[in-house]
This record gives sequence, C-alpha cells and structure tokens, in this order.
Amino acid sequence: MESIDSLENLHICSHPVIKCKISQLRNKSTSCSEFRKLLKDLSLFLAVESSRSLETVSIEGLQSPVAPYTGTTLLGRIGISPILRAGLGMTDAFLDIFPEASVFHLGLFRDQVSLQPVEYYQKLPEKPNVNTVFLLDPLLATGGTAIAACNILQDAGINIKNIKLITILASMPGLKNGSVIAGIAYLTQ
Repeated sequence: MESIDSLENLHICSHPVIKCKISQLRNKSTSCSEFRKLLKDLSLFLAVESSRSLETVSIEGLQSPVAPYTGTTLLGRIGISPILRAGLGMTDAFLDIFPEASVFHLGLFRDQVSLQPVEYYQKLPEKPNVNTVFLLDPLLATGGTAIAACNILQDAGINIKNIKLITILASMPGLKNGSVIAGIAYLTQ
C-alpha cells in the first residue's frame, strides 16, 4: 500500500494545536456548536498555512504613528470555492483571512450508488479574475468530488497549478485519487 509520504503536492499541518482540535472534531460526543467552532478554527489555521507560498509586493511610503515604514500586500487576486454544503463551514475562516476574495460556490455530491460526483449548482463568472483559488472540502473521501470540482474550475479558465485543495480530514484513497491532478497542493491533517 502506498504511504502518505510518497504523495507529491501533499502538505500536512502537524501543529500540536491542530492535532488537539482534530481530536475534538472527530469525537462523537462533540456538540454541533463545538463542531462548527472547531471547523472554523482549523480552517483559519489552514487558510494561513495554505497561503504561505502566495506572492507579495512591497508598499513604500507608509506612515505608522511613530515612523515611516515599508509595508507588504498580497500580489494577485484570491478566489474561494467551497464545495456545497460542507465547504461552507470553512468559508468564513478563509474570508476572515482574505476579505476581498471572490467566492465561487460549487454544488456537487457523490451519488451513493455509483460513487460518481453529480453537479447540481455552480456560481462562476464567465472569466474568473483570480490568481489563486482555494477549493474547500473538509472531508476528502474518494477524491472524485474534488477532481470534478477541479475540472469545473479548469473549464472556467483557472489553471490547475493555481488551485489549492484544502481539506481537514482525508482518506488514503481520496488522497491517492486526488493526487493524479498535477499542481494541486493539499493541506490536510
């Protein structure tokens, strides 16, 4: 069996706080309100960690209360694409980090018999004007829905190398199937 270490483009956040919150999230006695809070907390961590490779540009001539300084801003435009409905639980955390981001909702579900993804909704502009898209799906089971979502984003003109699939929990088959799409950086625990 293939190990998780052999998968390219996989980034695992193994911070002790994340491990504790994952344990709480997975506990069957966790209440709905606790679950939502944990999902948002974990999503905030992942929003920051997954944006590590974003390009920045310097802003000259800024003034603090005590002295002038050179600031930094992100270069490029961000898109957030939650897979409905579960991905919505991650969206607010990403918007907290990227308040100016465009949100592209993708309605997909996995047919329980065929296990194939079925598209029922998508809200994408004709030509999305973004440099990076964070594709949000808290649980990667088979990987089929994530692959279908990536295909929808690609069909809209977004380069696969600019899509980052963000998931909190993932199965090995889901990671393996999802890894066939070159250019996706997975951030998961």
